[in-house]
Amino acid sequence: MRSFSWNCFAVTGNIDAYLLFKDAESVLYRSEEREEKSEEKIEQ
Repeated sequence: MRSFSWNCFAVTGNIDAYLLFKDAESVLYRSEEREEKSEEKIEQ
């Protein structure tokens, strides 16, 4: 999804494609944070 939205933005300059890219990036980042927190809880 990220690469598609980035490529769409790169080719067209469409701001909506860029915003979709940033949204996908944000979701991925939050997901990684949750995984790290749950791993920390398991280790304790």
